[in-house]
Amino acid sequence: MDEYDDVCVLVPTYEEASTVGDVVERFHAQGFERVLVVDGGSTDGTRERAREAGARVIEQSGQGKGQAVREALDYVETPYVLMVDGDATYRPEDAGRMVEPLLSGAAEHVIGNRFADMQPGAMSRLNRVGNSIINRAFRRIHGEDFRDILSGYRAFTRQSVEGFVLTADGFGIETELAVECGKHGVDTTVVPVTYEPRPDGSETNLSPVRDGAMIILTLYQMARTNNPLFYFGSVGVASTLVGLVLAAYVAVEWVTRSVSHEVIAVVAGVAVLFGVQVALFGVLADLIVDANREQTRQLERIARQRPREPTDREAEGEPGPEPVTRPGAGEEED
Repeated sequence: MDEYDDVCVLVPTYEEASTVGDVVERFHAQGFERVLVVDGGSTDGTRERAREAGARVIEQSGQGKGQAVREALDYVETPYVLMVDGDATYRPEDAGRMVEPLLSGAAEHVIGNRFADMQPGAMSRLNRVGNSIINRAFRRIHGEDFRDILSGYRAFTRQSVEGFVLTADGFGIETELAVECGKHGVDTTVVPVTYEPRPDGSETNLSPVRDGAMIILTLYQMARTNNPLFYFGSVGVASTLVGLVLAAYVAVEWVTRSVSHEVIAVVAGVAVLFGVQVALFGVLADLIVDANREQTRQLERIARQRPREPTDREAEGEPGPEPVTRPGAGEEED
């Protein structure tokens, strides 16, 4: 059996005819024979070029990278998935480093850090600033530091994503994957990869402003279940501050000009009360989420400690299957 027979290389594409063939061929050269290209209705010959290069090609029923990834998981038959963009900005030579933590059992999800070796011209200054803001927001909101949550070079076990709630249709899929990893406690590691400029003649499908705004919104929306204290607390604090500012204005007007603003005073009071209540709701929701996570961890520990039920063959006195183990750190396979 080849080393990477259990790995499927997943390549979402849209109008990538100029690069997808080279991407597929280079992965084959690295020993990855299973390459699945999911195309979002390209009209430039992307699907034909991918088939010529030896990939399995399906045309997704909808549009967008997120929808392509969700649909592709129904076609993947291997336990490991290596996801990569079809624009030739990621090196197939880094693929072995990406899947090694999965194959060794050291991690369930791997993120390729583009900033570890970013080639000149690979990312515009605007995109760099946007990535920095989004990564900082992710660390603040979700409490994890994955270095580069928008990286399109990822490897993961199919089993680890089965419980994920993925709804994004576009480039927000990377954000959702990162949030779900943190939410479900998936063992995640970051490895350095090289990020290269798009080849000449290849056009990007990313809109920095539009897609960046959608990613920030996705981060905030997903905090509702992952970090409710931040989600509801931010709304509560904002409402309380607005109420206090309005109340201060009413007080100054009354003291300095003897002018009363009854309506504004009522609005200020409502805003303060609403803000305090929402913030308290966030505290309670956070306690519930923490209790649920602890209960889930305890159930997982119990499940791991529970003795395995004997199979019918073992109950009849026949030997069961030999346990399969992977070599640990410092060990070598025979």
